Amino acid sequence: MRAASAEFSTQAIAGTINIVLKTKVVAAQRELKITSEGSNAFKASALDLQVSDKLKQLSYTLGVNLRMGSFNQDSSQRDDGTDALGQPSLLRQDSSHEDGKFASASLSPRLIWNLSDGATLTSQTLLNLNHSHRQGTNHWAAQIGPLPPYPIDLTQYRSGFDLLRTDLNWVRKLADSGKFDVKLGLNASRRDSNFDEQGFDASRLQTLDSNTLATAHDRGATLVGKYSTPFADEHTLTGGWDGASTRRSEQRVESDRPIPGYAPNDSAESYSAVLNRLALFTQDEWSITPKWSLYLGLRWETLDTRSQGNTFDAVRNRSSVWSPLFQTLWKFPGSQNDQIRFALTRSYKAPGINRLIPRRYTNANNSSVTPDFQGNPALKPELATGVDLAYEHFFAEGALLSASVYRRQIDDFTHNNVSLLGGRWVSMPINDGRAQTHGLELEAKFPLQLFYRQAPALELRVNLARNGSAVDGVPGPNNRIADQTPLSGNVGLDYKVTAAFNFGGNFTYKSGGPIRISDSSSSYSSIKREMDVYGLWKFDAKHQLRLSAANLLAQPYTSVAQYADGSGSLRSTSIYPYSATLRATLELKL
Repeated sequence: MRAASAEFSTQAIAGTINIVLKTKVVAAQRELKITSEGSNAFKASALDLQVSDKLKQLSYTLGVNLRMGSFNQDSSQRDDGTDALGQPSLLRQDSSHEDGKFASASLSPRLIWNLSDGATLTSQTLLNLNHSHRQGTNHWAAQIGPLPPYPIDLTQYRSGFDLLRTDLNWVRKLADSGKFDVKLGLNASRRDSNFDEQGFDASRLQTLDSNTLATAHDRGATLVGKYSTPFADEHTLTGGWDGASTRRSEQRVESDRPIPGYAPNDSAESYSAVLNRLALFTQDEWSITPKWSLYLGLRWETLDTRSQGNTFDAVRNRSSVWSPLFQTLWKFPGSQNDQIRFALTRSYKAPGINRLIPRRYTNANNSSVTPDFQGNPALKPELATGVDLAYEHFFAEGALLSASVYRRQIDDFTHNNVSLLGGRWVSMPINDGRAQTHGLELEAKFPLQLFYRQAPALELRVNLARNGSAVDGVPGPNNRIADQTPLSGNVGLDYKVTAAFNFGGNFTYKSGGPIRISDSSSSYSSIKREMDVYGLWKFDAKHQLRLSAANLLAQPYTSVAQYADGSGSLRSTSIYPYSATLRATLELKL
């Protein structure tokens, strides 16, 4: 949904994706998928099992996923700098290698009870366990200027992440065609990491031997409810609430083994943060005529964040957002295939709880282009006022041609600011004035036989999007939003050769280019071109084989970070090689 709605949250500056899971189990089903995949950089195997059945008033689905693999990746980085007069003062290169292993397991049961009073009660749970171990090496060589503090850097990183989430959803349909819908959700996660780093100078004399242990715990609860009912003629009125509370606590202990001539950097830090959210909403969907419908919504949402730790004073922020929403759909007179959508919305984006905690994530070879990162407890939500307009033409079932435009004004725009704090370069998210963004998107999808009956059974889809933006607090040119893709497009097809075999593919293009992030910082990213293909063989009703190849073009990706001020400039260029990924999945119905 391109525009925000009161029911599905107004934390949706770029629109809303609402994922609806199939909950009705008609017959027993048991499906097993065995997957093997790999490229020049990694290999992995996976097993997926899905079991569904129905027992009188109870139906259930159980999903099990197991995955494990290894990776092996090389990359390179080049730093070059100039002095205040623009003369070369630095040129050095780094060759790095990283390899490791990973494993994950998940369990996702879902139970659905059809109660005697016509209500349904659904329980859905996800348990996810992840573990990884990686090790890396970095070797620097300099042609001009100094080497970084640790020209030879060896690292080992072991991490585990466990997640448990469960929801209980009660839905009751009433005699007057109204409906109650209440959902209670609980979630908890734990992240543990153990990071070892050894640094050496150019003569291979050890100058650093550090170990960092970190843990993070998240606990949260949500309670969402709504009541919807027909109201007057052709109105559907909905109202409800959406509340959530999230708590995070982190501990980080760094200890250095003493090395003669080098002072250890020992520290023990603890942080905690609480984010409480409450929203109240109401909306009216009004079918004025069979050709014209109207949507009016209003959502009030308040955020209360508190952060505290042993290295900073406690910080508390409160904010509230009123989000009036207007949408309308108008179908052309005399046509069932053409319609126009228009929306005027107020939406926002709240900072994640991890961006509110001022924990310092350090970089051993610290510089203005490879800074530490630190959260900002004073960060406020971004607020956006937007307008959307779309034209849609439906050829036939599954065939669509559409054109849409949008424009948004964003207040309290957030970007990462790099500055020198206590002798180290630090990147921190800050609110910095206002930004504007706009765009145009064209989309078409249709079967080729719609225009030529003798054509093969090809389904075609084409999408082209042009986006632009400007940040008021940053001088131009190229003062656009950092995460925005200026131009993107994809062309795809699916070809049903026979009832037993079909194949397809997709080509994607994403532009890059320079970005001015602040007065001093800028970046550049290269163009991305990706080609994916697949083939599906159905041997019989219970056995099929799916083969796919992703990123067949295997183009390397280049990113550049630059910092410049009155004392000179520093630029870091990183090149990441990519390779095609081949995947084979055997799907069995048991």
